[in-house]
Formats: sequence, structure tokens, C-alpha cells
Amino acid sequence: MLTVKILGTGCANCKRLEQISRKTVSALDLEAEIVKVTEYPEIMAYGVMSTPGLVINEKVVSYGRIPSPAEVTTWLNEAQKAA
Repeated sequence: MLTVKILGTGCANCKRLEQISRKTVSALDLEAEIVKVTEYPEIMAYGVMSTPGLVINEKVVSYGRIPSPAEVTTWLNEAQKAA
């Protein structure tokens, strides 16, 4: 099972990233746990200084922008193969 973490305090961009991530996981029919990380110390522990951030299986794949659904699909597929 994949672990997908959305790093952010709940801003509009963070919510959009969560929507994209949930839709992509569902479309790919993956077994994944989606976790929202909202506390600054936890976010900074990943080295992310600008949100939103996306972490898949403890690897930071994006931060400071909203990735496209195609990018999220690629990252999830790569993580699935590596798991």
C-alpha cells in the first residue's frame, strides 16, 4: 500500500492538490493511504519551505506548486512499481 502525504496548512492550493491526489489514486485503482500533514515542524522535517507539498512513500516529489494530474499519475505509478 502506498502512503501519500499532502503537506500544507489547508490553503486553497493544498486542498486542490489533495483533490488531484485522491482522484488519481481512485482512477488508478491503487491501494493508498492519503494523509494530510498540517503542522509546520512536520512539513519542515521534509525540507519543504513552500506548500503545497506532495510526498509519496516518504519521498518528496513536489512542493511549492500544484502538479498536473499527469505528473501525479507518473509518480504514483513509479512508486507502485518500486513498492
